[in-house]
Amino acid sequence: MVKTINLTFQYKGENTVLHFPDITLEDQQNQLILGKSGIGKTTLLHLLGGLLRPMDGGVEIDEVPIHMLSNKKLDRFRGQNIGLVFQNNHAIQSLNVIENLKTRLFLSKKSISQTIISDLLGQLDILECREKRIQELSEGQLQRLGIAMAMVHRPGIILADEPTASLDDENCNKVMQLLIDQAKSNEANLIVITHDHRIKPWFTNTLEL
Repeated sequence: MVKTINLTFQYKGENTVLHFPDITLEDQQNQLILGKSGIGKTTLLHLLGGLLRPMDGGVEIDEVPIHMLSNKKLDRFRGQNIGLVFQNNHAIQSLNVIENLKTRLFLSKKSISQTIISDLLGQLDILECREKRIQELSEGQLQRLGIAMAMVHRPGIILADEPTASLDDENCNKVMQLLIDQAKSNEANLIVITHDHRIKPWFTNTLEL
């Protein structure tokens, strides 16, 4: 379950206070959040993921008020329960694909299963890349690796920041199918934040900022 209440945020040195609508998602419900550039979409995603702390209001995930956790507890909670799909690649360049996924599991304090990793890479159609280093991957393979790194620890909430913005229609649909399928497989909430209106048909819950 994901819930936000009276969420506001202000960046240091700026006068504008961002106010966000309340969100309530039951288990396995998905949410699309649409908005133009500069409206605060990524800020909202970072608040949901505990990367930023609100000025006022709060964020609850599975009834845990993450905005009230200490930095250490928040890092642990995020590492175990939240999957983040970033716009940019955050894989470790010196490691290959499998080593990156094993590192993600280690940091999440989750057991490392070669079977789970191989199954996930197979679902994302990059199993043949398991021994490749990051600089050897194509843009599409890097995007799939980003999804794998967000999913491998089986988080309860998946947050995706503009996952389809630079893709043509065919690859847009492929990425959305991957995200929806992985969220369903993990019994997780999927929240996608974007300005890409093409993906509206994939969601029953849509919020426009």
